[in-house]
Amino acid sequence: MKKVLLAGLSVLSVLSSSAMANQGDLIVRARAIAVSPDVSSTSVLSSIHSDLSTQVVPELDFTYMVTKNIGTELILGTSRHSLSSDLGHLGKVSVLPPTLTVQYHFAPDAQIRPYVGAGVNYSRFYNNDLNVGGSAVSIKKNSFGLAAQVGADIMVTDKYFINADVKYISIRTKASLGGTALGTLKVNPWVFGIGIGRKFAL
Repeated sequence: MKKVLLAGLSVLSVLSSSAMANQGDLIVRARAIAVSPDVSSTSVLSSIHSDLSTQVVPELDFTYMVTKNIGTELILGTSRHSLSSDLGHLGKVSVLPPTLTVQYHFAPDAQIRPYVGAGVNYSRFYNNDLNVGGSAVSIKKNSFGLAAQVGADIMVTDKYFINADVKYISIRTKASLGGTALGTLKVNPWVFGIGIGRKFAL
């Protein structure tokens, strides 16, 4: 019995050591995310109560561990949203918002590994078919803003884990119709994600 116990402790020691998040590790996550815009607007867009739809899309991100506790994450994904208002459905627009955050991982050696992050976002609006009464609505294609996140990795094996993550991203654009300014549309989505991931030792 003593030998069995010692062997079990030895195996657990090896697994615990290999499960550590180490400096230089690359962490890859694939998530399903719900992009829920927290919409506000100004001028004409405000007066007609403009709003954007929530969408569920895939997301891929990569975290490089600079130290055991500090990582940098690049978040990649795109979503397409419907714009509605008191005037009815105004069309759809897509947004590509690559986001870079710096994360702090509180317990890199534990089974449950919470983290927080903050960083910057660049968003590109594209495939715009927004219109009012058949007249095209032009929008500013580029947006820069801040981002914040909180999440956790739950280890399943020494390399694979389940992830849950919430982000808030500052995104805005200006709209015009026939050269007349319609105001600023602040998208500012909450992004709720759940998925799986893998740790790679580099």
